[in-house]
Amino acid sequence: MTQIFDNPADFAEEALDGLVAANRGYVARVDGGVVRSTEVPAGQVAVVVGGGSGHYPAFAGLVGPGLAAGAVCGNIFTSPSAGQAYRVAKAANAGGGVLFSFGNYAGDVIHFGEAQQRLNAEGIETRTVLVTDDIASAPLDQIEKRRGIAGDLTVFKIAGAAAEAGLDLDGVERLAVLANHRTRSLGVAFDGCTLPGAAEPLFHVPAGGMSLGLGIHGEPGISDHPMPTASELAELLVSGLLRDKPDDAGSRVVAILNGLGRVKYEELFLLFGKIDKLLTAAGLTIVEPECGELVTSLDMSGLSLTLLWLDDELERYWTAPADSPGYRKGSMAPRARREVAAPEGALAAEGEDTTAAAAGLGRLAAAVLAQARDAVVDHERELGRLDAIAGDGDHGVGMRRGVDAAVAAAGEAVGAGLSVHRVLTAAGEAWSERAGGTSGALWGSALAAAGRALGNKDSYSGGDAAAAVTAFADAVTTLGKADVGDKTMVDALLPFRNAFVAAFDGGTPVTGALASAVTAARQAADATASLRPLKGRARPLAEKSLGHPDPGAVSFALIATRVSDYFESSPPLSSPMAAVAAGQGAQA
Repeated sequence: MTQIFDNPADFAEEALDGLVAANRGYVARVDGGVVRSTEVPAGQVAVVVGGGSGHYPAFAGLVGPGLAAGAVCGNIFTSPSAGQAYRVAKAANAGGGVLFSFGNYAGDVIHFGEAQQRLNAEGIETRTVLVTDDIASAPLDQIEKRRGIAGDLTVFKIAGAAAEAGLDLDGVERLAVLANHRTRSLGVAFDGCTLPGAAEPLFHVPAGGMSLGLGIHGEPGISDHPMPTASELAELLVSGLLRDKPDDAGSRVVAILNGLGRVKYEELFLLFGKIDKLLTAAGLTIVEPECGELVTSLDMSGLSLTLLWLDDELERYWTAPADSPGYRKGSMAPRARREVAAPEGALAAEGEDTTAAAAGLGRLAAAVLAQARDAVVDHERELGRLDAIAGDGDHGVGMRRGVDAAVAAAGEAVGAGLSVHRVLTAAGEAWSERAGGTSGALWGSALAAAGRALGNKDSYSGGDAAAAVTAFADAVTTLGKADVGDKTMVDALLPFRNAFVAAFDGGTPVTGALASAVTAARQAADATASLRPLKGRARPLAEKSLGHPDPGAVSFALIATRVSDYFESSPPLSSPMAAVAAGQGAQA
């Protein structure tokens, strides 16, 4: 259990601050993560890695010469925001472009993708290489759907060494892609991990058993098995990886036995000895192996085996020196310290001239967001429990962080007398920045889209409300690329949109259309219990998810219900929006 903290909500940030304090010769703190504190040659490619916290040495511990130039660090098991990725990459950039590399998780893909677009728009050429090494998360013919686990290390190390050797962005990207193509991993767990402040682990493995195919975010494995002997476990891991080897595999491999947080080094060494014999018997030569904690999962009791099949070029960069707080290889000359300048954060807000009526509607938008916050607060634990069944258990916490930040930002915008457009834009940016994760990106983008659809007006028609609902839904489906049936938030959102638009087009007042839409969303959210997830971290755990509704769909339905109740029972009658809610005329 994670026991050392003041406020669990501050655990990741304070741990990162302490890491920097203990390793100032390697890393410097920037908003969103860390970058090298030593001089970087001008024109060198900046390899920027990242993801959620809780995996040390990944990700901040892998920053240093011969490895990453920066690490973006989200909250525990939660993808960092686009703003964090942008700021870390901007601080790490040395003029040679940026290569993002991270595990293939939906939230990371969305947030790093947005940061990449922004960096490219500013003239900083940026590419991305996803790590997809986990053979348990998808079959070989769907390798692009696999998630990244301990194979992160092989890709990061190869890319970092290539950048250190002076290769350009094309060369670094090519080698990172090759390293990922030739890397395979398989993990097991003997018990789950416990989030800071939580009383229980995210999952338990049955007594005397083992869970096969676990993730690194507190997800349980895909199947449970009786606890094997060490020899049986070695055979299970090695045979599984050899069956999945790449077509162009040679006979020289890197073997990485990775502890996930609670397995003792002596146990890892014992197991590695058996793995070594099996690989040798299979005709493989092991090159500079690793045995220890490299990509962890807080205090999870478990381990994983990674194999990287080498060619001459990959072997040269794998064996090259590296020097970072959490991973060192060979010998490197000392580097001079440098001053790290913090890049600018969010884009400057657009100016606008707002009338008193428009500012009043901005206050109404902030009040609606407060209703959303109350819905999340009331159900935070339940949402986390649902998410832990086939995910990492952070949905309630992440939604709470996001909506709290959105309400605070909306309050500041209201204080400045801004319109609905700017209130919702500020709230969306804050939600995405603070929550991270897939839900943070989706809710942040959707709120901003709804704000753009509404614009800056003194009054709104029911048609404006329908346009905002449609814009909200379109933003989620465009960014998340999910469809009805994938077992995501979309399964509740699109029935909500369709029911709202159909009722409104049929002449129902906005409040009535909203009530109809809420009924559709709640029924659809409940119905996700019968679905198998096709997107996100729950996808590899489809069987465990059956019988339980999707937490994203449930949270959307809960928020929609609270907002509908608010307009039905106590709309601010002095507001121009009240007439719209009551359906009085085309223009209120």
